[in-house]
Amino acid sequence: MITSLPLDGWPADDRLAWLRACEPGVGWRRGGAASRWKPITREDLERRYGYFLESLRERGALDPQAGAGRLVTPENVDCYIKRVRSGWTSVTLAGSVRKLQTMARILAPASDLEWLTEIANDLDLVAYPLERFDRIVLSEVLIRAGLTLVKEAQVARSHRPIRRAGQIRDGPMIAMLAFCPIRLKNFSELELGHSFVRERDRWTITLPGVEVKNGRTDLRLIRQRLNPAIGLYLTWARPRLMRHTGEFMIGEEQYPLLTGPLWVGQYGEALSYGSVERRIMETTRFFIGRSLSPHDFQRSGAFTARYRAGSEPHLASGLLQHQDKELVDENYNLASSLEVADLFGEWIDNIAGS
Repeated sequence: MITSLPLDGWPADDRLAWLRACEPGVGWRRGGAASRWKPITREDLERRYGYFLESLRERGALDPQAGAGRLVTPENVDCYIKRVRSGWTSVTLAGSVRKLQTMARILAPASDLEWLTEIANDLDLVAYPLERFDRIVLSEVLIRAGLTLVKEAQVARSHRPIRRAGQIRDGPMIAMLAFCPIRLKNFSELELGHSFVRERDRWTITLPGVEVKNGRTDLRLIRQRLNPAIGLYLTWARPRLMRHTGEFMIGEEQYPLLTGPLWVGQYGEALSYGSVERRIMETTRFFIGRSLSPHDFQRSGAFTARYRAGSEPHLASGLLQHQDKELVDENYNLASSLEVADLFGEWIDNIAGS
């Protein structure tokens, strides 16, 4: 799976052009071409362009002195498509090339990109979603799998502490995403004390509207059933991943290990968007027998909501923070994400615990 080249690894002219495009307007001066887009939209475009640049870096074709947008050539795009085609669905490939086209227009507005438009149109014609029925798993099954993962790590005392710590991290990751199937970008960037906060005896996910794709504040209560697994991760596994061995209590709010990124790797580094996705897919493949992406968790959550609560037709819509005109009647007030997520969690908690 290809990774995205971070902004500081881009050619200087590309980086400068993109930063200028993101500059907001001040007074009478207009902002850049991307200034009015939501941060999540800009970050998505930045990540997609990073995939393209990474494909160039891999084959030694990344010229750090290239002018803004000048690396977007027919030859480079052709090699990029060949590099990622086997690992991406046709829909992801088509969308990524379309966003590469958007980035190229921003970085080099005077460039003739008719050839890239034709490629993007051709990919759109053959883009179709894969059948995913084999990747729909009831949410209670995912929750049980995540908690079982933690229990197995607790008793596997013959394994290295770092390996056990990673497994104890992956367990709550799976169970939390099953209870709260939010977007991967938000899930991977959860911050202790900021977007992942302890409120008395429960943990909450709090996402302000500016960080959510649809612009609506998202608040989720984590089921208390997950408290032991989360507590073990935060007090034992996460400190070891960060190379700290001291013991502490969750109530010690001033403790420095209760701040920073929630999900960390084996060297204490914040797990990136792609790293969290890989951990989820690898863990589900090993313990469930099929590789589930974070988006599959959303699909599974929607399916579970409809299957378990057919009398609540809007539960799935509220759970995923979708508001489709075909789903939401004009006289129907969509429940807040907090209400529907808590209702969904209560049902699934009862089923998973039975």
